[in-house]
Amino acid sequence: MNIVRWHIYFSGRVQHVGFRYTAYYLAKNLYLTGWVDNLPDGRVELEAQGSALKLQELVAGLRSQPHIHIEKMEVEKIDPVPWERRFSVRGYGGE
Repeated sequence: MNIVRWHIYFSGRVQHVGFRYTAYYLAKNLYLTGWVDNLPDGRVELEAQGSALKLQELVAGLRSQPHIHIEKMEVEKIDPVPWERRFSVRGYGGE
């Protein structure tokens, strides 16, 4: 399996709607690693790695949530982090 890593900025109704924890549970169920965090400007930043198919499933799962409305996604493919072993939620005193 070819491991890839995506760095994504999400804009829209993405804060105060459970986005980070939804991303966490989706990523965990898809066996992805990475992290998600709220930004001060109202966007959400996410890095995730795994197979490209699983990353597409993560984004599709986020888009399918009725309480989340993604207006824009800025996606950049970056180098995988080989030592990363889990997906975490950052912010509010987290990592």
